[in-house]
Amino acid sequence: MRAKIVYFALAAVLVVYFVLVGSRGVLLIEQGTVVTVVFGVAVLILPFIGAWFLWHTTKFARDAGRLARELEAEGGLPVDELVRTPGGRIDRDSADEVFARRQAETEEAPGDWRSWFRLAVAYHDARDTPRARKAMQRAIALHDGKPVRA
Repeated sequence: MRAKIVYFALAAVLVVYFVLVGSRGVLLIEQGTVVTVVFGVAVLILPFIGAWFLWHTTKFARDAGRLARELEAEGGLPVDELVRTPGGRIDRDSADEVFARRQAETEEAPGDWRSWFRLAVAYHDARDTPRARKAMQRAIALHDGKPVRA
């Protein structure tokens, strides 16, 4: 719950920032010189890019949470069987072992969103965030019946 509060607080701060930057862009455009108009347009583009990124990140998190809740209701969430250091960090060999099992499970059932979800968690535990995100995106697409990229 704490992570959600922090996420929404940061998102609200970003929205305020987008409004402030956008107003500065409008002020620059209103100056009317070639240089300020060009800078104003460039400044106005930044909030749109940020808003697009914020929207997609929020949608991804919401969809991943929806899948997690469904998998939890089915009793299929991966069990945390990772060995941790005294400081709480995940042991690399333990993460690699779990990852190998999740990868084999996914290779056996490549069309099952549940196996892709568990693989995404294994990637995350192995600190491979880009692949974790791609695996979760595939799980979401499979779950929603959308076309999956190879």
